Amino acid sequence: MRVIDYPSPCLWPQLVQRPSLKKENLFEVVDSVFADIRASGDDALKKYTRQFDRADLKQLEIPVETARKIAETVPAELKRAIETARNSIETFHLSQKEVPQKIETAKGVLCWRESRAIEKVGIYIPGGSAPLFSTVLMLAVPAKIAGCKDIVLCTPPDAEGNIHPAILFAATLVGVTRIFAVGGIQAIGAMVFGTESVPKVDKIFGPGNQYVMAAKQAAQLQGTAIDMPAGPSEVLIVADRSCVPSFVAADLLSQAEHGPDSQVILLSDDRGRIEAISAELEAQLQRLPRREIAEKALANSVAILLNDLDSCIEFSNLYAPEHLILALENAEDLIGKITNAGSVFLGNWSCESAGDYASGTNHTLPTNGFAKAYSGVSLDSFVKKITFQRLSAEGMNTIGTAIEIMAEAERLDAHKNAVSLRLKQINESEK
Repeated sequence: MRVIDYPSPCLWPQLVQRPSLKKENLFEVVDSVFADIRASGDDALKKYTRQFDRADLKQLEIPVETARKIAETVPAELKRAIETARNSIETFHLSQKEVPQKIETAKGVLCWRESRAIEKVGIYIPGGSAPLFSTVLMLAVPAKIAGCKDIVLCTPPDAEGNIHPAILFAATLVGVTRIFAVGGIQAIGAMVFGTESVPKVDKIFGPGNQYVMAAKQAAQLQGTAIDMPAGPSEVLIVADRSCVPSFVAADLLSQAEHGPDSQVILLSDDRGRIEAISAELEAQLQRLPRREIAEKALANSVAILLNDLDSCIEFSNLYAPEHLILALENAEDLIGKITNAGSVFLGNWSCESAGDYASGTNHTLPTNGFAKAYSGVSLDSFVKKITFQRLSAEGMNTIGTAIEIMAEAERLDAHKNAVSLRLKQINESEK
């Protein structure tokens, strides 16, 4: 990881750029796969599974009963850990339920809003070298709390066509309704268009690599909603002289090991701490089983020495990180200055891994700078908000004239007439 000393603010926009593949190449591949799925359905899914995952599948769906049997092979200790995480996630997301509030906006005019679950949701779970069974909890738990009727899970199989037992355990634990051994662009396409096996869904959730992110963005053009553009993982750490270098290095590596296209950023106002963290980084890297992956991510990463902590926060807001760790003595003093971040971890003991697994907050977060406009997944992500209103005759009389004037000014005479007829009847009844 290279170190940059006191870069001029005019260079910051260049420094916050993420590593990426050429966008035109990404969307060319996505368009080709999508077109094939629309034309050939399950046959296309099986073809791409052979091509990308080297698995030759006779059937795409794993029946829930089969999943339960396979899930029994998960070690008891891991089952308990997953259940602990599920409980924390459930507790946090249950707290997000809203009670409708009826508001009288004018005399006789009553307005309120209620939540309704999105009926069919699709959750994408990355597999490959790191099967993210924790993401099953992060997506399916709030989906169940929201009341989603159908929760469709897609995840890539291994070369033998199997799905990791821990993914299946988590899926059956939280009530996923259907499970498919399909990954990558083809999984997103299947949930967008529907095939003989995979149902079309209303909204797609879940992280993935740049191809999956491009497929999700393309899904929107086909009329399927998505949670957010959630691509390769990233973390930005602001560290002062109070930080523990070994902790910071471990946190940087925890994101770097996700994939070669991940990125980690270290900011500090203390040169000595950057040097100490760099030394720890190198030492811990040697012991990582996923060292090669982490090394590639670190090649796309940087440590930056800035003048003060305010400059560090300013840079962080420009970067808009998925994960922001404040390894600072007085981290909470800077909360008010944070404007762009997916999830924030305060102090030396708040490692990002806690949010990834068991603290209760959701780890499906906006990446690639999208934290400037998107929030992480929450209970709200799985519901629609429907507004209601009820006007009495008194209410119509209260705001009717204002509506007539505005409708006439916009030259929408039918709008005006809908009010005028009612006002006329009110006036006649009062005679």
